[in-house]
Amino acid sequence: MAVRRQPKRGLVLGGGGMLGAAWMVGALCALEEVHGFDPRSADVIVGTSAGSVLTALLGAGVTAAQLRDHQRGIRISHGPLAGFSWDYERATGDGRPQLPKLIPTSRRSLASSARRLRQLPPTAVLASFLPQGRGSLERIQHLVEAITPMDEWSPHPNAWVVAMDLDEGRRVAFGRPEAPAVPLATAVMASCAIPSWFRPVEINGHSYVDGGACSATNVDLVADMGLDEVYVLAPMVSFAMNKPDSVLARMEHRWRVQITKRCLHETEKVREQGAAVIALGPGPEDLDAMGPNLMDVKRRLPVLETSMRTSVEALRDPDRVGPDHLADVG
Repeated sequence: MAVRRQPKRGLVLGGGGMLGAAWMVGALCALEEVHGFDPRSADVIVGTSAGSVLTALLGAGVTAAQLRDHQRGIRISHGPLAGFSWDYERATGDGRPQLPKLIPTSRRSLASSARRLRQLPPTAVLASFLPQGRGSLERIQHLVEAITPMDEWSPHPNAWVVAMDLDEGRRVAFGRPEAPAVPLATAVMASCAIPSWFRPVEINGHSYVDGGACSATNVDLVADMGLDEVYVLAPMVSFAMNKPDSVLARMEHRWRVQITKRCLHETEKVREQGAAVIALGPGPEDLDAMGPNLMDVKRRLPVLETSMRTSVEALRDPDRVGPDHLADVG
């Protein structure tokens, strides 16, 4: 009797700030509840920005339930997070960036971007021209260093962290063989360095910023991995939206539609290689809980609790997971 082969699975965790991370924790718990999929068991985990922090934690062996409890302030008694206290409210500031320096994030990147305007995503070009941020990611560094060996990479063999090399105008997936060898904490800080909000991270003489400047999800990085199934949790992607009153929220929704379309373009590349893709993003109730500022830490717990419920509902109803609703918001 032939032994059935276990499917090869990929997990892609997108960017989306503090609230995006909280939403993804709820979605990770939902994946385990609905599909019986322990996210730590994925053959490859790709994280961008907020998703890079979760990639580091999952790769170190932290469970989805422990991520949930840690967000709720419940002390973790075993595993890599055992006894570790982390101040979510102060981790990335007060929800608004400090006044940036009146100098470009990278002078070299200005010339590089000018030469490649038609080849780069608009967000990558914008990142080159934005002023340099002042915020610090030291607390993120301390968190990652606390759960992984000092100056080493993740225990997971295929944990990838995406950042943008601002000087070269290209994305880099740290953890892949062709990427510079750096400690995991350094790569995560680079992936989280939002232009104009946080200071760029210097690696081998190059300035690195948030991988979301290239793509909020970077799903296409797993296209050549021979995967059978790919789960995409993307806080900046929505297939159905709420109808906010504020101008800021409506502007955020217009941007969200463009990010969703880019994600769909990337997932199509993965599907062309034979993988089944399930992409999940915040729905109307989640967006109500989030508001327009994804760094508004006061909304973190309501976002988590909403996602715990809505993500289960979405995963149990296939018609709510995927691109079919994009026409409703585009």
